Amino acid sequence: ALTDRRRRGEIPKELQTSLTRDVKPCHVSTEHTALETTGRDRPGLMSEISAALYELRCHVTAAVAWTHNARVACIIHIEDGLMRGPIMASKKLAQVHEKLESVVEAHHESGERWSVRLTAPAVGRTHTERRLHQLMYADRDYKQCQGCDGSCRQWNGCTNTHVTIEACREKGYLVVNIRCRDRTKLLFDTVCALTDMQYVVFHAAISSKGTMADQEYFIRRQDGCSSNTQSEREKLAQCLIAAIERRESHGLRLDICTQNKMGLLSDVTRVFRENGLSITRVEIGTQGERATGTFHVMDASGHEADLRTVELVRQEIGGSVLRVYRSPNGTSRASSSSISRNSSGEVEERAKFSLGNLLWSQLERFSENFGFIKS
Repeated sequence: ALTDRRRRGEIPKELQTSLTRDVKPCHVSTEHTALETTGRDRPGLMSEISAALYELRCHVTAAVAWTHNARVACIIHIEDGLMRGPIMASKKLAQVHEKLESVVEAHHESGERWSVRLTAPAVGRTHTERRLHQLMYADRDYKQCQGCDGSCRQWNGCTNTHVTIEACREKGYLVVNIRCRDRTKLLFDTVCALTDMQYVVFHAAISSKGTMADQEYFIRRQDGCSSNTQSEREKLAQCLIAAIERRESHGLRLDICTQNKMGLLSDVTRVFRENGLSITRVEIGTQGERATGTFHVMDASGHEADLRTVELVRQEIGGSVLRVYRSPNGTSRASSSSISRNSSGEVEERAKFSLGNLLWSQLERFSENFGFIKS
């Protein structure tokens, strides 16, 4: 029966379950109104959005944002700051939508595309990171993505992303081979890209060695169409590279834990903006009276932020910054650092060990959803 469903181009039920089940981060609640925004990224954008929400008396309970290829996608969960609970009044929702549209469209270029969407609370909301992939794909952040192709003579030594796509005409498959840096959630991100493009995975082989990972997929279009033009292959390769790159963190990572309060996100992002730091990635949430979050920051020109500037930010936030890490930039084993002062009062960076890749420890849970490759 499973073989028959595959021939018809249907996704096996087991794979559907693993892709669509609601595996929310603990800090995300489906009881709050969700704000989704995509568009061109610019320094200070998150600060402007959070300030607008605070002005409208909206309390941020969780927020996640990714940036890639000068595009940004963010999901912010908010509640009524006065009444607590989701925003249900249509008038208030209209005010929030209108205000945020004016914020994100400020300084926009002619023809620039923006999307601002407010959704009511819903049971079984899509996994947050899964939704971010969908938003960035719809925003076409994959444009201009280029990795190394099969002609690269340094396939065994190059650490860039390689994607090759060939046709297996005997069985009507496209064979996709991916070689890239190994990291956490690599398999999840790749399968998200294939699913968003309406491809069904029939067989897969996954392996890793050292810092690199190899993935091989035998796929077909979900609608059963066997068309595979050169332009389709190029788009598929671009989308796979984008899905792999989106999660890569750039800049310094700051872990924050502080008291939860109205306008907290606005305060923290304002401090970053006033000190010339641009946010490249965000994940924050609240649990009772505490708020925890992770920010990845660079300077406004896109370079690594100066540690002394970060120390000034830490002091201004009020000592809530627990740790500061250097970005691993996609490598499988990350180095990290903390900020301290020596006897002369100068800022020092101390190296610490952090765990490397955890992806393949989860592979067994996913592998049962893939069939074996038959000769």
